[in-house]
Amino acid sequence: MGNQKEKNHNINNVELIGKSGPFLQMMESVKQVAPTNITVLITGESGTGKEMIAKTIHELSPRKDKPMLTVNCGAIPEGILESELFGHEKGSFTGAVELRKGYFELADGGSLFLDEIGEMPLSIQVKLLRVLEEKNFIRVGGTKQIQVDVRLITATNRDLGEAVKKGEFRQDLYYRVNAIRIQVPPLRVRREDIEPLAIRFAEEVCRANKIHFKGFEDDAFQALENHSWPGNIRELRNLIERIIVLEGGNRIDGATIRSHIRDAQEIDRNLPMVVHKTSEQAERELIYRALIDMRIMLEDIRSMMLNQPSHTGNINLRSPISHAVPDQAESPKSEESLSIKEMEKQQIMKALDQFRRNRRKAAKALGIGLRTLYRKLKEYDLEEY
Repeated sequence: MGNQKEKNHNINNVELIGKSGPFLQMMESVKQVAPTNITVLITGESGTGKEMIAKTIHELSPRKDKPMLTVNCGAIPEGILESELFGHEKGSFTGAVELRKGYFELADGGSLFLDEIGEMPLSIQVKLLRVLEEKNFIRVGGTKQIQVDVRLITATNRDLGEAVKKGEFRQDLYYRVNAIRIQVPPLRVRREDIEPLAIRFAEEVCRANKIHFKGFEDDAFQALENHSWPGNIRELRNLIERIIVLEGGNRIDGATIRSHIRDAQEIDRNLPMVVHKTSEQAERELIYRALIDMRIMLEDIRSMMLNQPSHTGNINLRSPISHAVPDQAESPKSEESLSIKEMEKQQIMKALDQFRRNRRKAAKALGIGLRTLYRKLKEYDLEEY
């Protein structure tokens, strides 16, 4: 990996990397608030690592030996969210064949992280406020009050103050969840942290894929620091992973970094524009585009590995790629002959297989929301897949 050195911020079992002023200031706030039971609101742009901060708060708290559960409020339909949070009694609605505990009950004694709380429907906000004020709730279809001791940590990339003004978020709940606010700085104001983060992400990619990586040139870090990083840490991680895999472990310089950044931006610009189209048509085009991009990338990697000496360690990239992109002679029905719906269905199944049925990760890889993925699973009769 070269002779670059990184400074790590180790807290028990949670490791965060950074040495910049904004990062250290944020971590000081985390260490001050973590040992308390006060409700915390974590704010920041998408991709800044708000969930990691929530996990750190839990790890530093007296509740660290109890569970910490995570709920994405924007990814669960309103009709399901109440049952997910508070549970339901047997027979309370169609499909409720048994009693089910909700996240609040399961997190008793520990912490509950509500991500994207700004997307929570108003009807659920009322019930959440009661739990925060009275420390109890009633399951859907039930009559018994259930007492819980849960430390609530929330996060949002929205301006909740503006949401309150628009009537999209309850003011009383806003005051409750905003007891302590921790702002996660965007990566563009943490440029000192880009080099150690890039090195760590490279190590993770190489370890996971058994790739022997020859390291970064000094001008590679300068190129990384000159980028604006609208996708923050998530964008940096994805870029490093893509470069190391596609460059076959070769040493990376600034020109290579800039080339891959341009390629990523070109893909973003070429995403289908939603003009006079239904949301379903737009979503289908997004999945179709993801399928095409994935096939092109796999074919490029396959071509590179077949025509150039391998720079990998013990891993043989030819085998998985040859299976991922089969020749037409090997497949009675090539992807070119499939309809868009069939291609979409296959892409969803591939994503689910790749992430071992983890729907959240599959939706992220496909570039769609979790709610959209659930609707597609129902449409294609894949709910049990």
